Amino acid sequence: MVFDFSTSSAGETERFAESFASLLKSGDIITLDGDLGAGKTCFTRGLVRGMGSDAPVTSPTFTIVNEYDGGRLEVFHFDTYRLGDSEEFLASGLDEYFAREGVSVIEWSSIIRDILPAGIISFEIKGSGDVRDFHLSIDDGRAGAAEQIIKEIRN
Repeated sequence: MVFDFSTSSAGETERFAESFASLLKSGDIITLDGDLGAGKTCFTRGLVRGMGSDAPVTSPTFTIVNEYDGGRLEVFHFDTYRLGDSEEFLASGLDEYFAREGVSVIEWSSIIRDILPAGIISFEIKGSGDVRDFHLSIDDGRAGAAEQIIKEIRN
């Protein structure tokens, strides 16, 4: 299923992601694509909090991956912006995270899209100022719950 919705502030984006975390299960892969400053790390901050962790969330631009634990599930936060292609991702052994207990969140996923498994949860984020437009693709099994969370942020 596909959903389009907007948030009107960084706080609203974080609150949406915090609620969205309740839908996630171990092994889920979330992709976040959008321009620089679109809100990918802001979304991840809310998601990590929604998992029950108070770990400080920062962009892993130079480290490629940050791990956040202390919540219901560990979160593996990737930023593949500096990678040349999926071969570089594989050569670094980063794909091994997908087999670990936790949720993977991948910023700039288009760089490694060809190696991602089926069933990913995909967000495309656009916007400027405080307004962010989201395009969400999620499997039908969780579409109803996702739609309810989207309705909650609209009210």
